[in-house]
Amino acid sequence: MIIVCGLQAVQNQVDTHGVGRVISLLGPDTAHQNFKGIDANQHLKLTFHDVVEMMEGFSAPRAVDAQKLVEFIGGWDRKQPMLIHCWAGISRSTASAYTALCMLRPKADEEELALELRAASPSATPNRLIISHVDDILGRQGRMSRAIERIGRGENAFEGKPFVLRP
Repeated sequence: MIIVCGLQAVQNQVDTHGVGRVISLLGPDTAHQNFKGIDANQHLKLTFHDVVEMMEGFSAPRAVDAQKLVEFIGGWDRKQPMLIHCWAGISRSTASAYTALCMLRPKADEEELALELRAASPSATPNRLIISHVDDILGRQGRMSRAIERIGRGENAFEGKPFVLRP
């Protein structure tokens, strides 16, 4: 099980679902937290702004960040749920959750997985730059990026509601 949420909901979701692995995606101005019950080697902490292109004064997600994300997801034994969060649970975290779905179901159609993400979270607006980097790393030849473009921007929300995906 994959749980996706914003920063404020993390500890409650960890406790509720017995989470054993966490991916945190936060901006440089937000300190990463440690969560009760999560071992340090089971917690990936990535730091970059939620931007979809290189912009002066902002830290954009890089290919090296996407590679770390792919490696961390690839090392998940799936014995306990994994939680993915960013500040609001809308963009960086949903891009990472979509990455996990594509990796854990490699034969599934990318567009069907994007539609599954949209059904689970009407506000999901996966960060397109993260998706583009992962698309290249996984050799998906643009299919992940096109699928995310097809589902478009999610509903407006200040913070996404926690949701669950079953890989």
